[in-house]
Amino acid sequence: MNNKKFQETIGYTFNREGLLRQALTHSSYAHEKNMGKLSDNERLEFLGDAVLEIVTSEFLFKEYKDKPEGELTKLRASIVCEQTLALCAKPINLGEYINLGHGEDLTGGRMRKSIVSDALEAVIGAIYLDGGFKEARDFIHKFILTDIESKHLFYDSKTILQELVQSGNNGELHYELADESGPDHAKVFTIDAYIGDEKVGTGIGSTKKAAEQEAAYNALLKLKSAQAEG
Repeated sequence: MNNKKFQETIGYTFNREGLLRQALTHSSYAHEKNMGKLSDNERLEFLGDAVLEIVTSEFLFKEYKDKPEGELTKLRASIVCEQTLALCAKPINLGEYINLGHGEDLTGGRMRKSIVSDALEAVIGAIYLDGGFKEARDFIHKFILTDIESKHLFYDSKTILQELVQSGNNGELHYELADESGPDHAKVFTIDAYIGDEKVGTGIGSTKKAAEQEAAYNALLKLKSAQAEG
């Protein structure tokens, strides 16, 4: 993998490239290459998760001075959840750079939200160790703490869509399984969201629930766009 290109993409150059290599090494690859138990990105993910939590908490505390603790907690959860982090990883093409075992790669591991979101947290941990808290915070602000309203919309998409449908007269909201692929341990579900007979959104996920959430979010974006045009 071209780690130099990845560093150019994120705008951060590692002093210790070994940290970046580890951050991008999935357990399946480490196991396949007999690299040793602690050579994958799981420990860096553990650290990055903690750094992400404190940076996000600080950001929300300062930006949303009128929100009580409960709302801040919910907003933070919408930002640091697996699905949202996977969305944040798309613009930097993180999936392309992850070192995966052959089997994991063949079954679509580069697009699997759990793998990509874990790698993103591991990259945060690696930047923290390599360059300190400020560099890690800058990375988080640049690639994660953007467009907070859309991320919150994504997190609550099923509830918001249900409320929107109930307030109108366009038919019942329901979800239908459009496709199911992959082995039992790595299923990929494609779900379509319908309002009445009209398909309004499609989502893909490693669980039916995650796919429904993405379908609802895409439906909301479509409905908002149509509303703006109308």
